[in-house]
Order: sequence, then C-alpha cells, then structure tokens
Amino acid sequence: MNDLILSPAAELVEASGVPNLLAQIRPAWKAKDLINRVKKLLPVDPSSACQRLFNASIHDLREKVVIAGVDIAADAAKQFKLPPVNNADDIEHYSVSKLIDLSYRMGILTRPDWRRVSRCYEIRRDLEHEDDEYEAGVEDCVYIFETCINVILAKDPIHLIRITDVKELVEEPKSAIPADSLLEDFKHAPQPRQEEILKFLSSVAMDDSKAELVRQNAFTFLKHFSDLTQNQVKLELASHLQDKITRKGPSRLVIRIALAAGVLPYLKKSNLIDFFTSQLQQMEKVGHDWGQFAMHGELLRNFKDVGGLIHCPAEVRKAILKWLVLAYIGVQGGRTSWGNIRHVYYSDTAAPLVREIISESSSLIGNELRHLQKDKEIKRAVSTDHIQRRFDSLLDLVEEDVEK
Repeated sequence: MNDLILSPAAELVEASGVPNLLAQIRPAWKAKDLINRVKKLLPVDPSSACQRLFNASIHDLREKVVIAGVDIAADAAKQFKLPPVNNADDIEHYSVSKLIDLSYRMGILTRPDWRRVSRCYEIRRDLEHEDDEYEAGVEDCVYIFETCINVILAKDPIHLIRITDVKELVEEPKSAIPADSLLEDFKHAPQPRQEEILKFLSSVAMDDSKAELVRQNAFTFLKHFSDLTQNQVKLELASHLQDKITRKGPSRLVIRIALAAGVLPYLKKSNLIDFFTSQLQQMEKVGHDWGQFAMHGELLRNFKDVGGLIHCPAEVRKAILKWLVLAYIGVQGGRTSWGNIRHVYYSDTAAPLVREIISESSSLIGNELRHLQKDKEIKRAVSTDHIQRRFDSLLDLVEEDVEK
C-alpha cells in the first residue's frame, strides 16, 4: 500500500504530542508487532507510521465487529443495505469504507466517531488518487493519530448483552432487577439487539402460561430499560405492539407493556382514545358516589397501572378528570349511624388514589382542573364550604406544580 501521508517534518509531529497518544492504546494492541513498527517509524517516517496505525485501527474494527456478533452484523447489513454478512469471513473481506459504515450501524462507532474515521479514510483515498494535487500536512497526520487511537485502539471491544443474559435473570424464582452493569450493556447495545431483547420481554409479559413472578420480572426489566432505549427501537417496538391490537381495541395488557417500555405515546392515537374511553365507561358504570367505595380501589389502581391521566388523550381526559373530582369531593354529609357528624360523605378508598393520579399529572391537567370550577355539575356538587375546601385541595396540587 502506498504511503498514507507525504512525510511532514517528524519533529513537528512529535511536538504535537503524537508519541504520547501511543500510550493510550489498550494493552491488547500495544504488544502487537504492528504497533511496535509504528513506534519505530514515527521518529523517521511519520507518514508510514500513520499509515500502519490506520491499518491497525481497521484490523481492530474487524475484530470488534466479530466480537459484537455476526448475527448483529448481518441484521445491520441487511437493514442498511450494506454487503451481506453470513459469517466472520464476510467481515474479513469487507471494504474499509463499508466496514466503517457497518461499525457505525452496529453501534460500535457513534455518529461523530463514524464521521471522524470516515474522514481519515478520505485522507488516505485523496493521497492515493490525487497525490500530485493534495499534500497532507502535520495536522492531517495528527488528526489520524488522534482519531485512530481515541476512537478505536484505546477502546475495548463491546461484549454485547444477549437475550440469554436477560432470560436467565427474568426466569429466576424470585423478584429480579437488572444490575447496573447489565443496564450499561443494554445502553450501549446496537439497535437490533435492543429490539430483540425488548420483544422477548414483551412476549414474556404477555404469556399467561408463564408464572406471575416471571411476568412481573419482565415488566420490571422493561421499565428499567425504558430510558436507555434508542428512539428507533421504541418506534419498532410500538409497531410490534400495534400489531397485537385487534378491532376491539388495545387490551389493558398491551397498554401496560407499552407504558412500561416507554412506547405508549407511539401507539396510534385512535387506539389510545378507544382504550381510555373504555376506562371512562368502567368508571361511569361503577359510579363516583361514596357508597361505591368497595369498588373504587381496584378500579383506580388499575387506572394508575396504565399511567392514569399522563398518556390519556385530551378527547377523553377531561371527562375522566371530572369523574375523579366528583369521586374526591363527595356530597354534603350529616349524622352517621354512629351518631357522629360528618360534614362530607366521600369515598375513603377513592380519595387517596385520586390525589395520587392528579398529583402525578398535575403539569398536564392544571388548566382543565381550573376550568372544572365553571362546570355546572361540579358547581352543583360544591354545595358547602367543606366540599369547596376539598376541591381547593385538588387545585393546590396543580398550583404547587406551577410554583416548582
């Protein structure tokens, strides 16, 4: 291979701190003959040293792709229309430019790093084909050294999290949560692997033949992985869950899984309206009267399990909020069967759950709650100072959020 760079002054390269960069190369590569040749060439022929360092970084990328997983490489190649990968030999025969692209698509290189490594490759290409017109300077040599070492040779290979790693934990006969190391591995996993794991967890959560503890572990893992999931993976998982929705509308289980995985907002709005409309119908069937307190607990806990008002579409949210308010404020009281005076009769079961639901969504429903003061049914219900104070306590929840 021709020299990568027309030799700049060796002393200028050395003054730029390039020799110190070599110390950052990880031990596995430091001991290799290729790096030893780089060290020997650097004082006398920086161009050749630069070329060999670039070659070393490309060799390292090939190894990292194989370590990350041929299956992931195959999926990434297919998805992004790169040359097919069926085995490790295919990766060995990948062109340099395609290998850099594949490494990026697999998550081995970040987008900024992909651009930097691609630029290094462009410098080499320019020198090979336009060396009469293009003369690289010290800055190009330093750029390649910094990029190849900081982006590739100084970094350990990515040992990708595998489904079996998650499966073993989820199926343990006890409550399980992912360790920090597992969360870190998931965070850095490429898109296909994240998608594979989340679809597995979703299938476990949906499988009623599984033990309840195992299904609950799946929900726990989905929640922990949610904030670490790439946006494109969330879109793919939402599409996967969307396919589980029948003409009857989304089941409560699908909504719970979507909520746990952080993809509920990505489902079709019409499906969300259908689901929350069914929630409203259940509330109306039970009624908000304090006498129905025995049924309010399960009803409202189930509503909290699907996110309460947080992801409820505006088209149905106001009606549900109104029901919650009426259940909370109650009706004018009187003398109880025990002879005590109770100023307001309200559902002791519903009240604390309603406060939690409204508090959790206070930034979203503040204006709607204030507007309910003008609602005719609410105005009729607020018939005494004691009931008004209960309504005011709900307003305080949303006002506190504004003050924060």
